[in-house]
Amino acid sequence: MATRRVPRWMIWTGVPAVLVALLVIFWSWDWFIPLAESRASAALGRKVTIEHLHVRLGRVTEVSADGVRVANPDGFPEDPPFARAERLMARLDVMAYWNDRAIVIPAIEVTRPVVEARALEDGRTNYAFSTGKPAGESQPAPPPDSPSAAPRIGLLRIVEGQARVAIPSLRADFQMAIATRDEETEQPRIAVEARGTYAGQPIAGTALGGAVLALQETGKPWPIEMQIANGPTRVSLNGTLQNPLELQGANIRLELRGPDMGLLQPLTGVPIPKTPNYQIAGQLDYVDGRVRFRDFNGRMGNSDLSGTITVTTGEEKPFVEADLRSRRVDFADLGGFIGEEPGRASTRGQSPQQRREVARNESRGRVLPDDPINFPKIDAANVRLNYRADDIVGRNIPFDNMRAAMEVKDGAITLQPLAVGVGTGQISGNIALTPQEGNRLHARADVQFQRLDVSRLMQATNTFEGAGRINGRARIDGTGRSFADILGSGNGEVTLGMSGGNLSALLVDLSGLRIGNAVLSALGVPGRTTVQCFVGNVVLQRGNANLRTVIVDTEDVIVNATGNVNIAREALNVRLRSDSKSFTIGAIPTSILIDGSFRNPDVGPDMTELAARGGIIGGLAALVAPVAGLLPTIQFGTGEDNRCESLVRGGRPAARSAR
Repeated sequence: MATRRVPRWMIWTGVPAVLVALLVIFWSWDWFIPLAESRASAALGRKVTIEHLHVRLGRVTEVSADGVRVANPDGFPEDPPFARAERLMARLDVMAYWNDRAIVIPAIEVTRPVVEARALEDGRTNYAFSTGKPAGESQPAPPPDSPSAAPRIGLLRIVEGQARVAIPSLRADFQMAIATRDEETEQPRIAVEARGTYAGQPIAGTALGGAVLALQETGKPWPIEMQIANGPTRVSLNGTLQNPLELQGANIRLELRGPDMGLLQPLTGVPIPKTPNYQIAGQLDYVDGRVRFRDFNGRMGNSDLSGTITVTTGEEKPFVEADLRSRRVDFADLGGFIGEEPGRASTRGQSPQQRREVARNESRGRVLPDDPINFPKIDAANVRLNYRADDIVGRNIPFDNMRAAMEVKDGAITLQPLAVGVGTGQISGNIALTPQEGNRLHARADVQFQRLDVSRLMQATNTFEGAGRINGRARIDGTGRSFADILGSGNGEVTLGMSGGNLSALLVDLSGLRIGNAVLSALGVPGRTTVQCFVGNVVLQRGNANLRTVIVDTEDVIVNATGNVNIAREALNVRLRSDSKSFTIGAIPTSILIDGSFRNPDVGPDMTELAARGGIIGGLAALVAPVAGLLPTIQFGTGEDNRCESLVRGGRPAARSAR
């Protein structure tokens, strides 16, 4: 029987049909995974792996990848990887490319992405990408209708995203939940929740922004809302950005509150001394590479505070410019600038810990701030600060107002000037603090005393009165780790003088134990005594202030002060001696001793001299008439009235002999 031959046309058509059928039956888009992985790895500079690849063809073609992983760089463990996602899906408009040569992606969806952003102790991170410059990047941008123009993306959805951030240098380790939220808007908004630790403090926060893809639209305001709680610090931000990627066109209100502005440094990068509790609010924007917190108002402790702070980044250190003002400031609120615990126990809003710190500071034996100066904080930024306080209040503080111009550059601090008003006069000075080895500062100060108002100085005593103008100068040079160390090791000189004026008669009489006159002065007869001249010269040598010449010449008494003050030990050793110019009844010729510590000074008569005089008085009183018993208390005057020049000549030998 003859073999039946298959027609050739059937072979030519049947074999391709069978092959096509087999291809359709066994087709897998996974065959293209190596190509997709190599292209993605080249773009990111990291190894990218894909488990499965799916394509659903159509006018709008859907491409999805399952099990996507982006590896860590060398030096990091393999697991967990830098990023992984359960699924990535993108829809591509094929006809838009066919007709207009435009890449249009109507939607992108990322399902359950997880990001692990980590840093090592040596500073290396797994989130710094080095992708290099693609070929042709330096060429002009292609026209919008060219195939290489940026793709137009419609919607971006993130479903159940998570991220973990761990950076040891920031003492940060927190988790974030990231997802898009469908609201009554054209596109889903991005929402983030964070929880963990930052700067060693618990952190919790929420943020709600506009659509992720709307970040590229410069003509439409992009909304942003954010609340952060970092330890006791609270940050609230609300507003819009016209150009979010460039941070331009900001209309954002920023509110900050907490127990201490110093805790803001980890959040802002701006070094701030310790402060009492605060609450401030203002506008936040970004102009020409500078972040500005402008037109803010609020309070700090018992003081009000307003102004503008500008931070310029991009250099090795941020540059901070601040123009601040207080209409009314409590001097205690500024204690953090000199190393003291700021505020008072009675300051409103103080935390229990702050109240304990203030109470401890007030009860300790030392007065001068002895907390070491925080060098890393000082050296963290370069700063230019202008501050003005219109009215100063405080317990027994004779200062009325203040202005300061401060500059910090590479840890070196200059105050030029620092000026405080005292009545109609002022104390102004130029101060330079330069870093030294061993976390020490070298300080140099040149201070001018210009027409200090004696009435304002006496007002601070709440007891005595006076009038006059004091002028003088002080120069101090010292080195140390705290302000107490600097003064306790310092050298320098203080010179003060006043010609004319008056003081409470009670003050002058008590300084010489003129008992009879003091009783009358306490009754207001007379109220004041005229001061002919006051001269003071104190020399500081290695923290020991020697009273070389301190003389007050009144209309009937010359008061001379001798001794020294040990600043390092905060110890007083001062002797006041008064000499009457005329006969005085009821004056006991003995010195007033001022000793003890700065915190607890002791003031009283020299008991050795007083006991001898008291014994004579008691003996005479027992033998003769009471009037005769007052004879030893009659002090003969020193003769003619002396002026300032003769007082200085006469006072220096007395001061030297006292030493």
